[in-house]
Amino acid sequence: MNVVTFGELMVRLQPYNYERFVQADHLEFTFGGGEANVAVSLANYGAHAIYVTKLPAHAIGQAAVNSLRRYGVDTTKIVRGGDRVGIYYNEKGASQRGSVCIYDRAHSAIQEATTADFDWDSIFEGVDWFHFTGITPALGPNVVDICREACKAAKAHGVKISCDLNYRGKLWTREEARAAMTDLCQYVDVCISNEEDAKDVFGIEAEATDIYAGEINREGYKSVAK
Repeated sequence: MNVVTFGELMVRLQPYNYERFVQADHLEFTFGGGEANVAVSLANYGAHAIYVTKLPAHAIGQAAVNSLRRYGVDTTKIVRGGDRVGIYYNEKGASQRGSVCIYDRAHSAIQEATTADFDWDSIFEGVDWFHFTGITPALGPNVVDICREACKAAKAHGVKISCDLNYRGKLWTREEARAAMTDLCQYVDVCISNEEDAKDVFGIEAEATDIYAGEINREGYKSVAK
């Protein structure tokens, strides 16, 4: 199976072990991104995984590309250009202390990309499946446009489309997410969501369920799906 995933690949800076940011004097340097993680997983399962994004042509951008190549991900469709790779700082949680994620991704190459950067007709030749998440269009109205063009091209090529709603309140408002994802999901064959995303993005709540109080009614999820 040939699968295309599309999103942002970022530098991940994380203290060693379970140190807090204020304790750390060294940070571990790796790369991460929701759709990139999917591509790596698919490649590990034996699928032909093609990852699409835009990255600068400098050494950090190349290191990001290499981080995917080592797992067998096809990086030939990655567009090169722009000035920076987005960064996120991650502090791992421990016991009752939750994780902390701080974004520094403004003006990244993919955030400033345009629809002219991607030749989706070429990208989707011979492809079976296209996957993206709600994180990618959250980067800006221009990236919503890119996702829409990708979905239209995928449909024209008979490619199945999946989307993980994956709402990120640090990137956009619920109202912005609802407008964009309502539009994009008209093209989607498989929508992946949990009860929190369904509520945040579409205002759809599971019956007799309070996600914040931990009160779960399994039958209520049938109504969410409908």
